[in-house]
Amino acid sequence: MIDNSDFAAFVRTNTTTLLRSAYLLTGSQQAGEELVQDTFVRLYPRWSRVSSADAPMAYVRKSLTNNFLNHRRARVSSELPFADPPVGGHEPDIARSVTDRDLVSQLLDSLPPKSRAVLVLRFYDDLSDTDIAKAVGCRPGTVRSTVSRALASLRERLAQADAPSDTPTEPQPKGGLR
Repeated sequence: MIDNSDFAAFVRTNTTTLLRSAYLLTGSQQAGEELVQDTFVRLYPRWSRVSSADAPMAYVRKSLTNNFLNHRRARVSSELPFADPPVGGHEPDIARSVTDRDLVSQLLDSLPPKSRAVLVLRFYDDLSDTDIAKAVGCRPGTVRSTVSRALASLRERLAQADAPSDTPTEPQPKGGLR
C-alpha cells in the first residue's frame, strides 16, 4: 500500500531541486516540469520501494536522468527548442545575464544527452563521480572521461563563438596613423 502522505511530503520537499536539474537537462522550463511530473508519475506506483531505498533522492534523481536520456533518444528532432525568458528578480545587467544564459543553454544543447546529464549532475547538483555513475548507469571512470571530453568540447565551441570574424567591420588605414 502506498503512503500518500510520505509521497506528498517528498514531492513538496524536493520538487524545486528536481525542477532546477530538469530545467538544466532539458533547456526548457516546460519540458523540465514535464520531465519531473513524468518521473513522479512513473515512481508513484512503486513508492514504497523508492522510500525504503538507502537514498530516496538518489533513486528519484536516477529515474529523472534515465527518463531524460530515454526521451532524448526517442525524440524526433523536429522540435526546435527556444530559451525561456528569465523569470523574476532584478539583475544589474540583464542583457548580459540573458546572453550568458542563452550561450550556456546553446552550448549544453550541442552536447549529447549523456554528456549533458553528466555535466548537470556534476556541476549543478554537485554529485560525486560514484553518484553520477549510479544515476547515469556507467562506471566512475567513464564519468570522469565524459566530463573531460564534454568540457573540452564546450571550450572549443566557446572559442569558436568568441573568435573574431574574418571580415573586418571597418576598413583598416594603410601606412599607420598620421
